[in-house]
Amino acid sequence: MKLMHLDDRGRARMVDVSDKAETARQALAHGRVRLRADTVALLRGGTVPKGNALEIARIAGVLAAKRTADLIPLCHPLPLTHINVELTVEDDGVQIRSEVTTVGKTGVEMEALTAVSVAALALYDMIKAIDREAVISDICLVEKSGGQSGDYHRANIP
Repeated sequence: MKLMHLDDRGRARMVDVSDKAETARQALAHGRVRLRADTVALLRGGTVPKGNALEIARIAGVLAAKRTADLIPLCHPLPLTHINVELTVEDDGVQIRSEVTTVGKTGVEMEALTAVSVAALALYDMIKAIDREAVISDICLVEKSGGQSGDYHRANIP
């Protein structure tokens, strides 16, 4: 299998997608931030000392999806048509899900994964003073649609 991100001399390069058709593309990613019970209680009560940690994390995720090409060297800048980041407080922490869509020549998996990753980091930043034992985990692609490689659906979400 030829790795498209390498040229004939083995140097990294951005893949040329000029000849690809624009199609509707969607990706869904997932992640978790595991927290102590007292931190979960503060999130549920809206009493995190730094402010609304969940809303800050959600906005950070949206902004990160829009900046993915600035962060990941070989990603193409994409005209994103929709970004949704949801944070759900659970008994052992926070579940983060992002959905990103576009009509373009390449997929939005990296944008969805970046949204979850940065939302988790922003949440950590908001609660680090009260819960240094927080753990960011289980960041993964849950599903994607569109493009030549077709649809993908993860069987088990961690």
